[in-house]
Amino acid sequence: MTITEDNFERIVLGSSVPVLVHFWAPWCGLCRRVTPMLNRFQQEWSGQIHVLDINADENLKLANLYRLKTLPTLLFMERGKVVHRFDVLRNRDEFMRSLDLLMRCHGFEVGVAEGAGRLIDN
Repeated sequence: MTITEDNFERIVLGSSVPVLVHFWAPWCGLCRRVTPMLNRFQQEWSGQIHVLDINADENLKLANLYRLKTLPTLLFMERGKVVHRFDVLRNRDEFMRSLDLLMRCHGFEVGVAEGAGRLIDN
């Protein structure tokens, strides 16, 4: 789903589940390399978090509002508030561990869909 300044408040800030916002740009090579990891993360935590992309070049008001200094920048948001910010991505495994730890610290379990009470493909 494409997130823009027009739908950001409704989709991101109004989300009933945590949101991982991925600010990216088409010219950013690292942004493209992060995308498969984010897709895997979304699948592992299915139903418990939304991973959403925002093109920083096309949404300058949002980029300025969240004071982006580098791309990619990822914001872990819960109830409309930034809970954690990833400005620097050094290592793929470290990044994935940090995301998993963040989810566990917020009481979520990998592979358990909200309200389902059963394991989903791990």
